[in-house]
Amino acid sequence: MEIVDYLRVARRRLWVLAGVPVLATGIAATVVLLAPQQYTGTAYVAAPALVGGAAAQQYTGQQAANQFVAAFSAAVRSPKVIDQVAADTGVAAGALRDGLRVTQVGASSQIEISYTATRRDTVTPVLSAASAQALTFLFSSQLDIATQEVAAASADVTAATRAIGDWEKTHKVSQPDRLYQATLNELASLRQQQLTMEAVGNGRGLTAVTRAIDAAQRRLDGIGPKLPDYQALLAQRDAATSTLGQARQSLQAARAQIQAADPAQVTSVGATEPVSRRTALLRTALPVAGAGLLIAVVLVAFLELLSRARGTSVAPAGPAIPGPRAEADGGTSDPAAAGSSGESDGPSGSVR
Repeated sequence: MEIVDYLRVARRRLWVLAGVPVLATGIAATVVLLAPQQYTGTAYVAAPALVGGAAAQQYTGQQAANQFVAAFSAAVRSPKVIDQVAADTGVAAGALRDGLRVTQVGASSQIEISYTATRRDTVTPVLSAASAQALTFLFSSQLDIATQEVAAASADVTAATRAIGDWEKTHKVSQPDRLYQATLNELASLRQQQLTMEAVGNGRGLTAVTRAIDAAQRRLDGIGPKLPDYQALLAQRDAATSTLGQARQSLQAARAQIQAADPAQVTSVGATEPVSRRTALLRTALPVAGAGLLIAVVLVAFLELLSRARGTSVAPAGPAIPGPRAEADGGTSDPAAAGSSGESDGPSGSVR
């Protein structure tokens, strides 16, 4: 088919091409105009202190802003946050899922939360609750984990300290590592004195120094075998103390993040405005009109094919094709032609 044929078909089926889009647009416009008035509001979340900065923070690196926005968007629509917002505001969870939208402002870490509903008095409470619950959901778990780590590390330090005290009570010695070192220093000093007494020939002094050396050596022999167990207990306490220090640093960082994510400081909620019916009508009618036009074109094509199929089925039969017997006789299968041939043969026979 050429373009002229398509235009001829379109003109013949103009009522379909125009009627279907107009009908679809009219129905869509009726639905929009008869629907209840909707209201919308926007909350703005700006928390730059939560993104980048120290490596201990949750969102760092080149993709920190995108990661934060993605995590916040997922948190807003998570079942836990939705259920909590529903409990706080009295709005059904399904309505919250349908009405809440989260968008990133450019490529920054700032976020816009919008909510659309038919009840004006629910827009601001939902936006406030959604932003607060999402921030709490993202950062409260780190605070809880850090608090538990501090508690566990403190318990380990306490247990290690208690074990050291029990060991000292059992062996009746306090701080044997320091006592052992002090005895070593004393023994070195006594041996130096012993050499001095021998050099000057002081027999009485040499005897006293020798006795002191023997006593110090006995003390060393008594403490030495016990010292490894005590040093192992000290190592456990030192490791627990180091772990406690790291846990306290993590707790401090988690508390700083919670303060930086305070909804009262980072969230601002705009005024609630009615949704323009004109805007809603344009957003709905134009796509519906386009879809209606597409359906009309498909329907016209179907009707045209159906019409041609019917025309072909009722078309008259074509002229008869001569059979082999007529061709063999050198004549024709047309009765009129045969009659005329017979009439011409009559006079010829009579002349002969």
